[in-house]
Amino acid sequence: MASWRAGACVALLLAACATQPPEKPLATLDGRLLTAASIDATIVRLMEANQVKGLALALIRNGDIAYVQAYGERDAERRLPLQPDTVMYGASLTKATFAYLVMQLVDEGRIDLDRSIADYLPRPLPDYEHYADLVSDPRWHRLTPRILLDHTSGLQNFRWIDEDEKLRFHRDPGVRYGYSGEGINLLQFVLEEGLGIDLNAEMQRRVFDRFSMARTSLLWRADFADNVSQNYVGDGTLKAHDRRGNVRAAGSMDTTLSDWSRFLAAVVRGEGLSAKSKAEMIRRQVEIDSVAQFPTLRDWTTDAYRGIHLGYGLGWGVFETPFGHAFFKEGHDDGTANYALCVEPRKACILLLSNSVRAEGIFLPIVDELMGRTGLPWAWEGYVPYNQKAKESS
Repeated sequence: MASWRAGACVALLLAACATQPPEKPLATLDGRLLTAASIDATIVRLMEANQVKGLALALIRNGDIAYVQAYGERDAERRLPLQPDTVMYGASLTKATFAYLVMQLVDEGRIDLDRSIADYLPRPLPDYEHYADLVSDPRWHRLTPRILLDHTSGLQNFRWIDEDEKLRFHRDPGVRYGYSGEGINLLQFVLEEGLGIDLNAEMQRRVFDRFSMARTSLLWRADFADNVSQNYVGDGTLKAHDRRGNVRAAGSMDTTLSDWSRFLAAVVRGEGLSAKSKAEMIRRQVEIDSVAQFPTLRDWTTDAYRGIHLGYGLGWGVFETPFGHAFFKEGHDDGTANYALCVEPRKACILLLSNSVRAEGIFLPIVDELMGRTGLPWAWEGYVPYNQKAKESS
């Protein structure tokens, strides 16, 4: 533990040199004041308690980035510090970024959220090899951009999860929430095949260039290699950064804390979208009554989250906090844990990017201490606090 602490302190000092501390204390949603020292102490303490390798934090207040800091190591084997411009795997934060682009197309009249995808494709969906499994099921005609973005497609998260790895409807489209990366990738296919859009180029032009996200891409770039984070699974074992060579709206994005915090601040400000489209994107489209987000498509239901109106918008989850309406997005992989949360009326957000899946065990106390008690649906998201896990295992 001593060597970890030394590495964390070195990384903290290096990051502090690259980041301007807030000129005055930052207020939490419940009125407490945070100094740079108190923020850093909270993060380092919690990282140490749960043996998290690296974590990057951004705080947004009134729509502006108020604090950016990185802690721990991007490469524990080589003792390299994590920094705000270190390239990290965005995972499913890609979906939220993609949703923003789709809503721009809605503003331009190129996409109607409630029009069947059949109207956009030059051929029936099952005529395409990747979707041939649906040849005998006409329900694909019911799929719309809205249904694909709010995760009510009825499709498995990914087809390879099913034993035969075939694509099928597990539920009628538009009926009930069930997280589906397949649905997001299908909407990507519709845009590319039906509208002739090059998603990689459009995302670069519409999002990454617009918000000066110089180290963000849907494809691996060679210039990322000089400052890239490795990843660490639950037992601390290294998982090398996956250099993705295929554009996937469901999760191929690499990004940095500095870059995606600029995007998140722009989203909460409503920049780049009409007020109508932004409101529609973060409006509750469907109520969530599942016990947990994963495994997806389970039939188990609960009323536990009705009080906070947990639901899904378009590419973003939503719920009601004591401070007003909130929207959020997670990002998860074997060695990745990311979380973004914005409380809309306050234009206040927190962004957490980690190269260690163990960080999910400290997301709740971090949000509670640096934002306020928002009523985060941590059990549904699988964010069991590290101290509770310890009690359960003892």
